[in-house]
Amino acid sequence: MTPEALAALHARCFRSPPPWSAADFAGFLTDPLAFLLVEGDAGFLLGRAVAGEAELLTIAVAPEARRLGLGRKLFARFLYQAQLRGADRAFLEVKADNAPALALYESAGFSPAGRRRGYYQEPDGSRTDALVLARDLAAAPSHGKF
Repeated sequence: MTPEALAALHARCFRSPPPWSAADFAGFLTDPLAFLLVEGDAGFLLGRAVAGEAELLTIAVAPEARRLGLGRKLFARFLYQAQLRGADRAFLEVKADNAPALALYESAGFSPAGRRRGYYQEPDGSRTDALVLARDLAAAPSHGKF
């Protein structure tokens, strides 16, 4: 996917936090520590691994393709790629009220590692907490399974 296609799909999936621009994606795609996982034109995940840690930067699945297992598949591939890149631990950040994402991450063995109060600004000006979740990758499964 091109940076423009990534930005277009991201914009379909996010209002808060604000969607990333094509320039944002282009910057990540030139980072040798970042990696992009794609499921056709229906979903993608952008991650990064450095110094024994992996971070899920963003994941997006087209609204019409949700509940088909694409997010789970991308996430399992992220865990596998993180291990291949030498990560012992993985982190991610999620809006505290994003129940579908929290269910996915918890099913993959992630647990709370911190909270950033009022981190995300909503379109109406209110603030929502971010949860930082982490998982030890020593026992991470490979090839699409948690």
